[in-house]
Amino acid sequence: MRLDATALAETIFAGRLTAAEVMEASLAAAGRFAALGAIAWSDPQKGRQSAEAFDALPAERKALPFGGVPTLAKDLGGPFEGFPVSAGSKMLPRRGGMADSDLAARFRAAGFCLFGLTTSPEFGLSLASEPAIGPMSRNPLDPALSSGGSSGGAAAAVAAGIVSIAHATDAGGSIRVPAACCGLVGLKPGRGAMPGGPGFGNHLGGIATELAVCRSVRDAERAFAALSGNARGPFPPPAPEPVPGGGLRIGVLLEAGATEPARLEAVEAAARSLEAAGHSLHPIHFADVEQMVQASNRAFADVVAINLAETAERLSADFSGTEPMTQAVLARGQTLRGTEVWRLMNAMVFVSRDLWRLFEGIDCLVTPMLSDAPKPVGSFPTDHADTDLHFARMVAFAPLAALANISGFPALTLPFGADRAGLPLPVQLVAPMGCEALLLHLARYLESEERWQHPFPIAGLEP
Repeated sequence: MRLDATALAETIFAGRLTAAEVMEASLAAAGRFAALGAIAWSDPQKGRQSAEAFDALPAERKALPFGGVPTLAKDLGGPFEGFPVSAGSKMLPRRGGMADSDLAARFRAAGFCLFGLTTSPEFGLSLASEPAIGPMSRNPLDPALSSGGSSGGAAAAVAAGIVSIAHATDAGGSIRVPAACCGLVGLKPGRGAMPGGPGFGNHLGGIATELAVCRSVRDAERAFAALSGNARGPFPPPAPEPVPGGGLRIGVLLEAGATEPARLEAVEAAARSLEAAGHSLHPIHFADVEQMVQASNRAFADVVAINLAETAERLSADFSGTEPMTQAVLARGQTLRGTEVWRLMNAMVFVSRDLWRLFEGIDCLVTPMLSDAPKPVGSFPTDHADTDLHFARMVAFAPLAALANISGFPALTLPFGADRAGLPLPVQLVAPMGCEALLLHLARYLESEERWQHPFPIAGLEP
C-alpha cells in the first residue's frame, strides 16, 4: 500500500482506524518531532474536536477525498477560522482569527481535520523558514539543513510524517522549493485555478497561489481536484488516465546557473524516461529563457516589496520591531515610483507572452528545481538590510522558480532519485496555463519509477 494521505483517508473510511485515533497519532508525532520546528502554533483540542466530529458522521457522509485526515495550515495565507496567523512576525500577535477563506472552507469540506499552523519566515520573505520569533524549521532528512521556504514548516511536517499533507502557498517557489528540499511533491497551480475569496488579499498581483505539499502525485491530484476552481466546482478537471503511446513534446533545460551536476543528471534522466514512454525531447537552451527568467526574478523582488509597503499603509502598522530584512524590503517598496511599477507590470505581461511563445514548440518543460542540495540552516539570514544580496541568494538556489509565478503558468516538482548523501534530486515540470492535468499525468509516470523513498512513516500508518 502506498503510504500517503489518500491511503490514510481510505484506511479511515474502511473503519480500520478512526479519525480520532489518527489525530492522536499525529499529535504524538508532533511531540516527537518538536525539535524540527515545523509547527509554529497548535491547538490539539481543536484537532480532537474536528476528528471526533468526523467520526460521528453517518457512514454515507464520510466518503470525502481526505475524510478524517489530520493536517496543518501554513502560518501565512488564506485564513482558517480559529487558527490565528502571525506570518512569522511578532508584529501580528495571535489574537482571535479571521473567518475561513473560500479555500479553508474547501479544506474542511474535503474532510481534513486541522490542528495547527506551520512555520514560515517573516511575511514569507525567505527560502528558509527561520523567523526570528521562532521556531526554526529544520529538514527531517538532516536537521542541520533547511527545510526551505516559505512553506518550510509544512514540508518538514509532511516529510517527517507528522501529517500526510499540509496547506502551502507559492509566490516565488514557496511550495516547490520546500517540497524539493524535503523529497515531496509540490504543485503550484496556474493563475486563477484556486479560490482566493472572499477577502484574502495576499495574492501579490496574481503571482501567488495556494495548495499543499504532498507525499505523492495522487495526493496532489486529489487535492487539486477537491480544492481548485470556483463556486461551480473544480477547474480544470482531474488529470486524465495516461494515454498509451506518448506523443508529447518535452522541452529539456539543462542549463540553469551554477547547478550541481547531480541535479542536472536527474533532469536528463527524467527526460529520458519520458522519451522511453514515447514522448519526443526538444533541447531548450538557457538563452531561450534567460530574458524571461531575469525579468521574473526582478519582478518577484519588486512585487513582494510593493505588497509589503501596501500592507503597512493599509494597516497603519509600525514595522520598526520586525526583522531588518523585512524593514529593508518595506523601504524598497515605499521608494518605488509609479513609472517603475508600470514597467514592472508590463514586464510581467511580457514574461507570460514570451513563455506562451516558447510553448508553441513544446507541451511541457523539464528543468532543475534547485541548483544544489538543501542549504545549511542559517544560509538565508534576515538580520541585515541588503535586499539585493538576499534576493540574489534565493535566485542562485532556485533560479527557475519565479518564472512560473510571474507568468502564471502551473509548475510541479517531485523527487527523481537521491544524491550520495541520500538527499532528494528534484526536477521541475512547467506547462501552459490550464494544463495542471498534463503536469500530474507526466509526474505520475515519473513517480512510478520509485526512485525516491520516504524515510519516515506517516503518523497512523506506521508499518
